[in-house]
Amino acid sequence: MARFPSTGPFMITVLIIKTVLGCGVMPSGQSSTQSFTVSGFSLPVSMVYSGVATVQTEVHGIATSRDAAKAFVERLVMQAILDILEHQGRSALLPDAIISSILDQLRVQINYDPMECKGATVVAGGPKAIMGTAGMTPHCIIVGNTVTGTCPPRANNGRPDCGMTNMPMMLMSISGNQKTITGTLMTTNIIMANWSKSMWQNVLNRALRLSAVRPFGLHFITAFATVN
Repeated sequence: MARFPSTGPFMITVLIIKTVLGCGVMPSGQSSTQSFTVSGFSLPVSMVYSGVATVQTEVHGIATSRDAAKAFVERLVMQAILDILEHQGRSALLPDAIISSILDQLRVQINYDPMECKGATVVAGGPKAIMGTAGMTPHCIIVGNTVTGTCPPRANNGRPDCGMTNMPMMLMSISGNQKTITGTLMTTNIIMANWSKSMWQNVLNRALRLSAVRPFGLHFITAFATVN
């Protein structure tokens, strides 16, 4: 069983208790929204997708569609946030019904633009193992279960070009869009609506620490969140 990160400042518990005691919602149609960004992670194969059957067979765990890759990211981040808030409520000895009420007044929206792998090469011995392979056509380069780069197309024929002796210089890094997750935290709870940016930053920091000890944790061990 994964250990939760330390409970953090006492202020968190106090504010959650105040939320419960107030437990009121904002006037109809009103809400408070806080946006955030997560970056600094490496790219597990479950966060990319391919509709090519041979790629799906060769790359264990790769998403089979864009929607599936997005859903994976949504579950990963959203569940960590909700688990942290639930754990905080339990630490304050709050009844399940009250914790559920708090979480029901929070909406977490995750936005992510997954990368498509039209082809793939799985490298067992590290990136240098693919040097000198002639006529390589895969698009994504995968080491273990991590997407490490892509092959740029040749100017003359449009085919990926990672088989040259200068391959390390030809490999393209992964786009910043694929290494950035954005999201919003929207609450209708009148107390949570007044939480400071640092409060939400603390929740997100702890959610990422929790993600780092779960499956795919090695990909998120260096990740960081920024409340905008």
